[in-house]
Amino acid sequence: MRAGRVQVNGRIVRDAEYPVRQGVDRIDVDGRPLGQAARVVLMLNKPRGLVTTTRDERDRDTVYACLAGAALPWLAPVGRLDKASEGLLLFSNDPAWASRITDPGSGPDKTYHVQVGRVPDASLLQNLERGADVDGERLAVKSSRLLRAGGRSAWLEIVLDEGRNRHIRRLLAHFDVPVLRLVRVAVGPLELGELPKGAWRLLTEREVAAL
Repeated sequence: MRAGRVQVNGRIVRDAEYPVRQGVDRIDVDGRPLGQAARVVLMLNKPRGLVTTTRDERDRDTVYACLAGAALPWLAPVGRLDKASEGLLLFSNDPAWASRITDPGSGPDKTYHVQVGRVPDASLLQNLERGADVDGERLAVKSSRLLRAGGRSAWLEIVLDEGRNRHIRRLLAHFDVPVLRLVRVAVGPLELGELPKGAWRLLTEREVAAL
């Protein structure tokens, strides 16, 4: 691609993340059409400390370190998890499918387990669902519930039907609630399960269809 050998609809493209529509856009390599690639979707249990990007201008480790050496086609993250967050992160080589998954109107809910630095009361959970104006944006969660609590911390289950930048962290900070850990545990019916941290697996056709 950097050498200018790839064309999309007759135009040279050098960006490996350039979106294409399978079955619609024509891709040529060295002037010859490229056969349509099969859709590939995988799930990764993202460790804390990795950034969700292909390259980082500050030379930080990225999620692609977990895929290094695997015989996979080019895959892009489906949505994001910030550096401090963990858990289920999807990758796919089908941008059109990925956009449907991340679209608030058509995509599945995302479920998170969040450790917070205080024991919440019922009013906090109601406020999270009611939402608040944060930095000019209206942020709210679809649902929230207490999973368990200790002396000075607790775990919440929070479900989002849309995902804005650092959505949960910003909303909790608005209510003076510190976040200690944030783990995405499910996307729609797809659960993280027992997948080890840093490990990945391909999704089955049934799992992709369910999403």
